Amino acid sequence: MAVSANYLEYILEQLAALGALRAQRMFGAAGLYCEELFFGIISEDTLYLRTDEAGRAEFTQRGMQPFRPYPERPEVSMNYYEVPAQVLEDAGELVSWSRRAVAAALSAGRLPRRRSPRRGRSARPRRT
Repeated sequence: MAVSANYLEYILEQLAALGALRAQRMFGAAGLYCEELFFGIISEDTLYLRTDEAGRAEFTQRGMQPFRPYPERPEVSMNYYEVPAQVLEDAGELVSWSRRAVAAALSAGRLPRRRSPRRGRSARPRRT
């Protein structure tokens, strides 16, 4: 699941208009985040975007494959689909698709967990 530096740089450049974008390398792949929402995966120099039931048809009608993290278990897939080459080459179109991926992540409740205050301590500010 390698990601070349050149491919990662290219994707980040194409998505610059998305704003609040960051990539984080993990397990040989790279995760893409907008704000703190995990919306994309780059693996083997292929970009996969999160989708939901409503958006999946746009990927499947173009013959795009789901991300399969375990080669030895091809039946296991995730809600991330390969992005068509035509979309990758058009930065505006890629940003549009990525915004839908961010919306899918948000609707799926993929917000990061916030740490709660330590037990026995109040979350309210102290009076002075």
